[in-house]
Amino acid sequence: MKRSLREIAESLQTRLIGDGKIEITGVSSLESSSPNHLVFVDDEKHLAGALKSRAGAIIAGEFAASVNADRPLLISDHPKLAFARAARILASDDGRQQGSIHPSAVIDPSATLGVGVRVEARAVVGEGAQIKDGTRISAASVIGAGVTIGSHCEIYPNVTIYPGTTVGDRVLIHAGAVLGSDGFGYVRDGKTGHYEKFPQVGRLVIEDDVEIGANATVDRGALEETRIRRGTKIDNLVHVGHNCDIGEDVVIAAQTGLSGSIVIENAVVLGGQVGIGEHATIGEGVMLGGQGGVLPNKILRGKGVAFWGTPAQPLRQYLKQLATLARLAKKDGT
Repeated sequence: MKRSLREIAESLQTRLIGDGKIEITGVSSLESSSPNHLVFVDDEKHLAGALKSRAGAIIAGEFAASVNADRPLLISDHPKLAFARAARILASDDGRQQGSIHPSAVIDPSATLGVGVRVEARAVVGEGAQIKDGTRISAASVIGAGVTIGSHCEIYPNVTIYPGTTVGDRVLIHAGAVLGSDGFGYVRDGKTGHYEKFPQVGRLVIEDDVEIGANATVDRGALEETRIRRGTKIDNLVHVGHNCDIGEDVVIAAQTGLSGSIVIENAVVLGGQVGIGEHATIGEGVMLGGQGGVLPNKILRGKGVAFWGTPAQPLRQYLKQLATLARLAKKDGT
């Protein structure tokens, strides 16, 4: 669905310079742009390249306001953010929100589907599940009994959501993700050496505006709950163990693994392949670099502080240790 540039500017609350009547159908890079595309530049040095592109309009910073441009401009304090929001606006009316049930989908009679829900081929919706307005369940996904999924969510193909899981509004769950499976909890019999399964009867709660990447896994709580709080973004191939409490606006990069009962406070950033032991706490605003390791029961504090290495320590301290090791190795001739 086309949107006039004026509509987009009003929605973004950006300043429009030029013709607001032109119609925009999508966003693109500078290289692949066409006259009905919107592009962005967040650095003045890239503005000339944007003006040479085929884009119909450009989102730029205040540096572009005085330029005699040959096409309309949207002036924003944060062009990249405005561009991301424009992309969502342009995608919001692309027809996917029209309700439909594919003939091969299996929906339990006791399930409740809101207005505009779409259930695609071979998807299964279990007993007592509730799916709210405008949500799409893609092909071959399985929604377990008693699951609640909020409005305007995107559940991509082959997602499995175990019974009793709660998913908030505007959540994106990418292909192959498994949510609410049993945690890895066992009790060892000291006499026989055998392991017996500890009860995994808790639940998983995913709050609003969360995104979960492809083939990620999030376990439900053992006796209580695992919770992913509002706005958190989880990359592909991440594992979140049982009883974890992940705060708001946390970013977790690919191949990270979280053991059970970990607390990740708000605005934490975890790099790729990070590993965190059970019952650890990562304080608000901490940044943990790729392949960093946190030992069980450890607490990391320091808003805005970057940690690195295993066991994780402040980056400056870590680099100082590396330099010392390098000097010792050189001294020893190794």
